[in-house]
Amino acid sequence: MAVLDWVVVGLFFALMIGIGIWSRRKSSDSGDFFVGGGNVPWWLSGVSHHVSGHSGVVFVAYAAIAYNLGFTMYVWWALVIAFATLIGAKVFAPRWPRLRQTLGIQSPTEYLRMRYGLPAQQTIAWLGVLMKLVDIGAKWASIGVLMNGFTGLPVWQGIILSGAVSMIYITIGGLWADLLTDFVQFGVQLVAGIVILVGVGHALSARGLNYVSMWGELDRIQPDFSSPFAGKYTMLWAALYLFAKTFEYNGGNWNLAARFISTSSGSEARKAELLSSALYFVWPLLIFAPMWAGRLLHPGLADPAAQLYPLLTSTYLPHGLIGLVLASMFASTMGMTVSDVNTLSAVTQRDILPVLSAKFDEVRLSGAASLRLARIITVGFTIATVLVGLNKDAFGDIIGMIITWFGALVGVTGMPLLLGLFKRFRHSDGTAAIVGIIFGMLTFAISQIWPEDFPADWVTVGPMLVSGAFYLAIGAINKARGRAVPAEVDAMLDYVEAPDRALA
Repeated sequence: MAVLDWVVVGLFFALMIGIGIWSRRKSSDSGDFFVGGGNVPWWLSGVSHHVSGHSGVVFVAYAAIAYNLGFTMYVWWALVIAFATLIGAKVFAPRWPRLRQTLGIQSPTEYLRMRYGLPAQQTIAWLGVLMKLVDIGAKWASIGVLMNGFTGLPVWQGIILSGAVSMIYITIGGLWADLLTDFVQFGVQLVAGIVILVGVGHALSARGLNYVSMWGELDRIQPDFSSPFAGKYTMLWAALYLFAKTFEYNGGNWNLAARFISTSSGSEARKAELLSSALYFVWPLLIFAPMWAGRLLHPGLADPAAQLYPLLTSTYLPHGLIGLVLASMFASTMGMTVSDVNTLSAVTQRDILPVLSAKFDEVRLSGAASLRLARIITVGFTIATVLVGLNKDAFGDIIGMIITWFGALVGVTGMPLLLGLFKRFRHSDGTAAIVGIIFGMLTFAISQIWPEDFPADWVTVGPMLVSGAFYLAIGAINKARGRAVPAEVDAMLDYVEAPDRALA
């Protein structure tokens, strides 16, 4: 990193803070701070959904998989998520803004109190908050590793720097700052991605290759490098991953549900997710192409997770553009972590604190008071997640934190959260939700106690499948026994499932 690179990174951080300050005027209460007043345009929501769906982990852990195993990285991650969001645009996305319209929700778990009752809502909210603390901490850790590779600064300094800048602009500007910085960050990522794609492409041409012909050489080095499935990433893995990601990217991961809640209608939410899906089909190819080429240009890396992307950047780009690429890495992580923190704050303020003390009841707070509380909670959660990131090794390092912990458990709480939006599952009540969560958590615990007895795909998806099985089974028993569904639940689900034209 030269002085010019640091200038570029500094300008990026200044721009993020500037957007946060500008966005401050768009938030007058918690409704603006958490869901943008329900008036976010579909194109902004769609770009933000995409940016908020991946982080610097792509350039650390996933870079290592792309380097070692090849094309399967695109298939089992990007292509699977593209299809998951394509499914969600039809099935899930339109339901979220309709919940806001009928119940006035500002958090994804707020509707659960009516749907399942207070105990189930609190179980899901508390577990989700704890899991998100680990998940966000992993993302801070990934940007610390990247900054170490680029600059030589200790990992902890990168974590604190990115956390501090993020805390400033999200605390000031709320969801609007998050959305607008996501849009700018995607632009930075796009430019940086094209720059490094061209730089590595020139290096390939010097060897008489291009991004198409390099696959022949790569397959000679490793016969299955261009295969869609390699190593443990089999067709079964991809199918199970699609099942899990369909729930995660449509609301199981709360920050992504917030992108739909903030739109004005079901049709707007559908268009937002279709845009996000299109980006997942195309954008990751641009990201991974230089990583695949890196296997030819820099064979035998001992630690590609930490070495690959910084090495590609420093070798094939001039100073100034190196800073741009590093800024794009920050953008990738900050887009996800900031949206996570914003949604965590919404769940805490709307669903947890009012149960702990009546003084936090939203009805008793003025708009200014609710906004002040939202900002205080946001600061607290940002600090907490940075502390988790600083202690990443206690959670199995970055890959363990992302894939094992959060990846396995998000579906356990995501099943009742998402399936609760459908009238066909209305007989699955609060008991079904809690029992499903308990047995899903037990399944995860058993897989961690005796890991040698469980394949990797089962560790990730098994807890979710068990949770869903109990949820559906208890619902079927309730229906067979003729247990009545509360009238307000039926009315809510009728509204959520109605097409926009019927609500006009």
